[in-house]
Amino acid sequence: MKLTDLKCKTVKPEKKARKLFDGGGMYLEIMPTGAKYWRLKYRFKVSGKVKEKRLALGVYPAISLKDARLKRDEAKRQIASGKDPLLEKKRRLMLAEQNNAITFKAVALDWYNNRQNMWKPRYAVEVMKRLEDDIFPYIGEYPITDIDPPLLLQVIRQIEKRGAYDLAKRQLQKCGEILRFAVAEGKLKSDPSRDIRDALKPVKQTHFAALDVKELPEFLCALERNDARLYESTRNALKLIMLTFVRTSELINARWDEIDIENQEWTIPAERMKMGKEHIVPLSKQAISILEKQCELSGNRELVFPSSIKPKKSMSNNTILGALKRMGYKGRMTGHGFRALAMSSIKQELGYRHEVIDRQLAHVPKSKIDRAYDRAMFLDERKVMMQEWADYIDTIA
Repeated sequence: MKLTDLKCKTVKPEKKARKLFDGGGMYLEIMPTGAKYWRLKYRFKVSGKVKEKRLALGVYPAISLKDARLKRDEAKRQIASGKDPLLEKKRRLMLAEQNNAITFKAVALDWYNNRQNMWKPRYAVEVMKRLEDDIFPYIGEYPITDIDPPLLLQVIRQIEKRGAYDLAKRQLQKCGEILRFAVAEGKLKSDPSRDIRDALKPVKQTHFAALDVKELPEFLCALERNDARLYESTRNALKLIMLTFVRTSELINARWDEIDIENQEWTIPAERMKMGKEHIVPLSKQAISILEKQCELSGNRELVFPSSIKPKKSMSNNTILGALKRMGYKGRMTGHGFRALAMSSIKQELGYRHEVIDRQLAHVPKSKIDRAYDRAMFLDERKVMMQEWADYIDTIA
């Protein structure tokens, strides 16, 4: 007689284990403790001999009578096709255990190690830090096979909630690279990131905020008054980035062994440059004066602008932006804005050719032909230009 849900629910345990059969070899085994287990008894030929085996189908009531019958029928189909359901179950468990061990973080680290040698050290550090901050805390321990579009979208939207829309887009791209790496290695069937690209908030491309040359006297006055109570090192950094218009990262990571006071040159090594080429920055008399003052503040440290909290590390990348904010220039000026200011002002006010200023900005000619044949560094002309630019700033101040 077949079992019923009521019978399964109300059957009481006895001193010894007892079995209630449902048909087709399936039965409910009731243990003295009250635990109830679904079992399937079947026969299968092994090495030419027919052996009786038992397959565990689950625990009642987590596995209902209906579910147990479905599991029994599936096992019967496997037997009919020549497969041992007990071995098939072991195979599934082994594969599941293997898949669970292959987490998103594990794959991401393999991908990172595979790509790292192709990147600049600074960029490699940035990639890993972004993963550790924005991605790993949410899905790092998930099996790679469990990463689906809705889950990944929720992770990326956590970044969007901070208003970092461009970063959200770039982090999705990085996740896509990691997931496609997993596909290539046979650890994943398809890349779920491609299905959510259109779900992100569109990013409107904007230029870095920069002052007009007419606003420069007011800025210089505010910097000199120092109502924002900036540290002296921070003010020196602002003054030097205005005189040299290097990138913020190039400024804050400057080292004293790169500075040649006697020849009035700052040579930034290739590994710290965006384009991977050594760059010479002619230093005006005013820039040299700032560096001499900064030398007294930084002491015998290797970095020109060490962190006030961790002196062995450089000043924070947000120090310049934070200082501009405290001065009242939020949304009006950025560290990168000094480059745009210098480009427009030197052309407009001092009359220098675009290509000379462009070389000082360490830009690379867009045309492949220009990159191959135009090797002019305009170094002598740039030295004169940098001094004229510093003198011009003094004049309008």
